[in-house]
Amino acid sequence: MQTDYFERKLDDKRRLTIPAELRAEFASGVVLTRGFGKYLHLYPQQIWDREVESALTGSILDERVADLNVKFRRGKNRIGARSKKQGRVTIEQHLLDYAGIDREVVAVRAGEYFRLIAAENAE
Repeated sequence: MQTDYFERKLDDKRRLTIPAELRAEFASGVVLTRGFGKYLHLYPQQIWDREVESALTGSILDERVADLNVKFRRGKNRIGARSKKQGRVTIEQHLLDYAGIDREVVAVRAGEYFRLIAAENAE
């Protein structure tokens, strides 16, 4: 059964613990970016490489493509192998500030990635 939702509290080092049942899904790596709204996107590396990178290519004169590149590449963070094996993802402070996340996080699957939302903003 697929996990589509989880809640966590960040530790003192701003680390999010990915549930054990999801770790295999993120075995290829983790990419964190700003979302379309005041939330973050948490992608498995293979999904980022296959789906997002291809969507971000296009004509250098296409303003829509340029806007998407700015949106998703600004603050993009790839997570190292050691953190992945332990199931912890460190979220940089500027990304937490952007999403208004203090300590409590709600993660909801949105297709092949997760949205990370401040618990107080989750509806």
